[in-house]
Amino acid sequence: MNFRHEKHDIFIPDQSDPQVALRRVTHLGIVSHQDDLEIAAYHGITECFKAGDKWFGGVVVTNGAGSPRKGPYAHYTDEEMQRVRLIEQRKAAYVGEYSYMAQLSYPSDDVKEHRRADVVADLKGILEESRPQIVYLHNPCDRHDTHVATFLRCLEALRSLPREQRPEKVYGCEVWRKLDWLLHSDKEMLWVDKHPHMLRPLLGVFDSQISGGKRYDLAEEGLRHANATYFDSHTTDKTSLLTFAMDLTPLVLDDAMSVEEFTLGYVNRLADDVRDRLRRHL
Repeated sequence: MNFRHEKHDIFIPDQSDPQVALRRVTHLGIVSHQDDLEIAAYHGITECFKAGDKWFGGVVVTNGAGSPRKGPYAHYTDEEMQRVRLIEQRKAAYVGEYSYMAQLSYPSDDVKEHRRADVVADLKGILEESRPQIVYLHNPCDRHDTHVATFLRCLEALRSLPREQRPEKVYGCEVWRKLDWLLHSDKEMLWVDKHPHMLRPLLGVFDSQISGGKRYDLAEEGLRHANATYFDSHTTDKTSLLTFAMDLTPLVLDDAMSVEEFTLGYVNRLADDVRDRLRRHL
C-alpha cells in the first residue's frame, strides 16, 4: 500500500509478505498513539494470540510527538522521542505476535484538521485490504481530543466502504475516559482473561512512558480486576479480568445516524437512570 505520510512505518513480526499479513487480519485495532492499542484493543490482541485462525492487526495514526519525557529520556529531542515510541510500538507488536503493525506518523493536527482526507484515505485502504471481522476504536466519549478526532476519521473510513465490506462488529474502547459509567444494558463486556500474563509485557515495552511516571501496566491490570469485581453487586464474578466497550456497529452500518445523537444517548440514559433512582427513594 502507498501511505500518504512520508514517515509511515510498517512492521510485520513474522516477516510474511505484507499483502498476506494484512489480508489474514481478523481483528483490527485503530488508535491515536503508541501504547493505545495495548490498552484499547487488548481483547483483540489476546483473542488472536496463538489462535492460528485469528490474526490481530494494529494501526497507530499519529507520530507520538509531544510526549512527556523524564529520567533517561529527559534530554531527548521531540524527533528522538518519536523514534523511541515507534520502536517501542514495534516491540509490542513482536511480543503480541501481531500480523501487521502500521504507524501512519501523522501529527495530531493533521488528524484533526490539516490532512483529514489523507488520514481517511489511508485508513480506508487498510480496511479494504484486510476486511477485518472485528474492529476496535477509541470511544466517542473519550476525553482526549486526538482520540475523538481519530475515532471520527475511522468512522468516515468505515462508512465509505460498501456495506458488504464493513466489519461484523465495531467496539468503542476505553483509554482516557473509562466506561464503567455506562448502564449495564449499554455495556459491551469484553472478557480479557485469556493469557492474563500478557498485559504487563505488552505495556512494559513502553519504557519511555513508564520512566516518565506513567505506570499504565499496573493501572490497567488493576482496573480490569476492579471492573470484574464491581460489575454487579448481586452476583458472583464470572471472570477476574473485564474491560468495557460501546457497541459502535449500528453507527457504522447506518450512514444517516447522527454521531452526536448516538453518543449523547448513552449520557442521557445514564442521567435518566440517576434521576429515576433518586426519585424512587426521596
